[in-house]
Amino acid sequence: MKQTTFFITGTDTGVGKTVLTALLTRHLRKRGVNTVALKPVCSGDRADARALHAASDGTLTLDEINSWHFRAPVAPLLAACRERRQVKLADVLAHVRTMQKRFDVVLVEGAGGLLSPLGGNFDSHDLIAALRATPMVVCPNRLGAVNHVLLTLAALPRSASCQARVVLMSPAKPDAATNTNAGMLAEFFDAKRIFELPWLGRRPVGGKVLKDSRVRRILCALTKT
Repeated sequence: MKQTTFFITGTDTGVGKTVLTALLTRHLRKRGVNTVALKPVCSGDRADARALHAASDGTLTLDEINSWHFRAPVAPLLAACRERRQVKLADVLAHVRTMQKRFDVVLVEGAGGLLSPLGGNFDSHDLIAALRATPMVVCPNRLGAVNHVLLTLAALPRSASCQARVVLMSPAKPDAATNTNAGMLAEFFDAKRIFELPWLGRRPVGGKVLKDSRVRRILCALTKT
């Protein structure tokens, strides 16, 4: 299989990036694809990295999945400064490229939104461009989604936006915009690259969620290259 790298970014923090990344990891591994998920940089607790570690079946250590961790629950750049440490773009790229040599599919999850600073003078936008990764833009499917998604797509490198997928994460309680966001986005973006995941529960469990045929179909379509 040709090596493929997907970069899961979002319109903000807490939008469902980790849920999607973990589901994709479990889905691909269940199908026999040599897959791993990384969250190279994070701040605050390591719950997201631990979820990816579990989804990857312990293929990598927690520190390999999340090599740059900082304690303060603020932007990684600021959290690193508080610990008098720094994250360099070249180091993160070298780490991901090492994993690309070991795995057929590498899923890289960013921290925060696309332009949230990850280290000295770089963000997820820069990682996507340097890795030539296919981006997945995650956004809650609620009022405001259209604006947030279009802003994120506009900020992507031109070559990446042509391949990007948009994933709308359905809320527990839909609002007036939930059923119209995908259609509205399709006025500006390829409808075939817009996906709506149903509400997965407050604590999605990979095995149970993957029994849902709708979810499996979406995950298959998302990772089709």
